[in-house]
Amino acid sequence: MKLLLDANLSYRLVKKLAYTFPDCLHVTKTGLPIPAEDIAIWQWARVNNRIIVTNDDDYYNLANTYGFPPKVVLLRLGNQSSASVAETRQKHLDDVQKLNESNKYGLLKTF
Repeated sequence: MKLLLDANLSYRLVKKLAYTFPDCLHVTKTGLPIPAEDIAIWQWARVNNRIIVTNDDDYYNLANTYGFPPKVVLLRLGNQSSASVAETRQKHLDDVQKLNESNKYGLLKTF
């Protein structure tokens, strides 16, 4: 499964998630302008078949407006360390896998 970490998450997470999510990419490595607009990230993720991982509610609104793809994992953690976010991703690995395989759902909120 191919993840795209939003700009509001540390690029350091790519390395921390590499074992579980080897095809993980930070938005700063997409070639999009920095900072990229949410809609540009959304479109890039759709074209490149990526699941967006973010804590930005704007993606919830985009998902409700445009549907999926791309699918979105919305982290509801507040400000956390990269290690804490990586631990949460590990804890929800099955949920992310189910989202990836689903034809019915395009959004996962994790706490």
